[in-house]
Amino acid sequence: MTTETTDHDATKTASMDRMAENLKKVEELGERLRNVMASRQTHKPALDGPNQQLFTKAVQAYMNEALNNPAKLMEQQMGYWAKALTHFMEAQQALATGPMAAPKDRTAKDRRFTNPMWETNPYFNFVKQQYLINSEALEQAVNSITDMEPREKQRLAYFSRQIIDLMSPTNFLATNPDALEKAVETEGASLIKGLENLIADLEANDGELIVRLSDENAFELGGNIATTPGKVVFRNRMFELIQYTPTTEKVHKTPLLIFPPWINKFYILDLKEQNSLVKWIVDQGYTLFMVSWVNPDPSYRDVGMEDYVESGYLTAIEEVKKITGEKQINAIGYCIAGTTLALTLSLLKQRGDKSIKSATFFTALTDFSDQGEFQPFLTDDFIDGIEAETHDKGILPSIIMARTFSFLRSNDLVYGPAVKHYMMGETPPAFDLLYWNGDGANLPGKMAMQYLRGLCQGNQLADGGYDLLGHHLVLDDVDVPLCAIACETDHIAPWKDSYRGIGLMGSKDKTFIMTQSGHIAGIVNPPSKKKYGHYTNDDLSLHYKDWLAGAEFTEGSWWPRWEKWLAKRAGAMIPARNPGDDGRKLLGDAPGDYVRKKANR
Repeated sequence: MTTETTDHDATKTASMDRMAENLKKVEELGERLRNVMASRQTHKPALDGPNQQLFTKAVQAYMNEALNNPAKLMEQQMGYWAKALTHFMEAQQALATGPMAAPKDRTAKDRRFTNPMWETNPYFNFVKQQYLINSEALEQAVNSITDMEPREKQRLAYFSRQIIDLMSPTNFLATNPDALEKAVETEGASLIKGLENLIADLEANDGELIVRLSDENAFELGGNIATTPGKVVFRNRMFELIQYTPTTEKVHKTPLLIFPPWINKFYILDLKEQNSLVKWIVDQGYTLFMVSWVNPDPSYRDVGMEDYVESGYLTAIEEVKKITGEKQINAIGYCIAGTTLALTLSLLKQRGDKSIKSATFFTALTDFSDQGEFQPFLTDDFIDGIEAETHDKGILPSIIMARTFSFLRSNDLVYGPAVKHYMMGETPPAFDLLYWNGDGANLPGKMAMQYLRGLCQGNQLADGGYDLLGHHLVLDDVDVPLCAIACETDHIAPWKDSYRGIGLMGSKDKTFIMTQSGHIAGIVNPPSKKKYGHYTNDDLSLHYKDWLAGAEFTEGSWWPRWEKWLAKRAGAMIPARNPGDDGRKLLGDAPGDYVRKKANR
């Protein structure tokens, strides 16, 4: 035996020993896993998927198709069998007739399968091709069903897609070459780190598995995120009011008040200096106020939409008027806060209150007649589960909403990050937007059900009116000058639905801007990035397809265009106002206290 062989054997033995030591740590981690799962806070099973009636209907519909059109079914099955058998025979032939190689690959490119071994290694290539063939067959079977109500078929397609995505070979260690290579390279340490990451995420969410998307240790509120200077100038049970410190000697006379969504936290509009809409607005010469909503706990179970309007919107509006001495303000509502701003504007109109000079809506829905990608979650079985959950806990926990939103983009927001985090032991990236995405907020039980039953399911605001605070609120009452910004690829508030709702409002002064990108990136789109452009068309009487066909495209951010619109409605320039100029006691520095409360604490 040569010295070289002895050294090789010794190195191999040492490597195997280190791997064995790493794998022993699994036993220690197992105890932590048992503890967290033993204390897991459960939720209603109805929130995990559709009731069995959906699949029963699907089976019945598929069997009806088979009885009424057996040739169609046979054609589909024979096509699937042919592809599967051909693939198997080609793989056998490739292995038997020469150097070990993968058979011819006819499948489409898929970004989940980027490792070269998916193409060159016979084992991984066979697994990948068979998975894609099976996926295509299942999708074809669902698409072929005709004897099923469209909404039910849409749900079936969605949940079938979830099953397909879940069963991807990339999601399992034995069939993921990236994870296996990493495990060998690190002598098993990547698997141990991945298991530690998994248990840490379970512990952070009381046993619920919510995949962490960002390195939480990389950000500090008020330190390197949400840093625009300002003061908390008012606080009640519902919100803190932040007044930002001016950066210009003069400001527009009419102040600006932002209502962010309370499903998330306000600092999406104040991430880092480079992409902060808050800082940019202040730098343009505006006295800017921000509502920072409380993160509700179970004691808020009876807080409803009326409380958000009365103790939130109306109170904030009055406080801004008191602080600035102005009779009117301009207001912005983002997402659900835009929906509620429309309710508030109708209420003010009926009360004869002209406090709002103009309104801006960011990705706001007021007409829910087309529920889009959320339709699978707005049927009675799922909403009944939410109602039971809120009855038990007093709140709709943030993790339920986070999970729902994530599974609308499951490969990007669930499985892809889970593979890197749990199977490869990687630390999530230090990404400010994803950090914000993971810093969720709960919803009060009563408010959640009012919103889901009355506005989303019932579409009452757009279809006849919504009763609140003793008034029958309608979109036609929204008659102040308004500007709406919607996002081209928004899957939460589709731009065509936002456009339709704006068309129902009574204002004669309407501007609609459709920006590129999605619900967040389309709004957080600073001019300095020179990234996403936007579309405009003054004729809002058109069908949305015709509006877009005739729209003018402009390169770059919509922010400057909107600011020009706002400036015309913001009054003359006056000396800048500082927080505390009205003599009131300041309650602390921005971003305040409410924003720091975690949903699961």
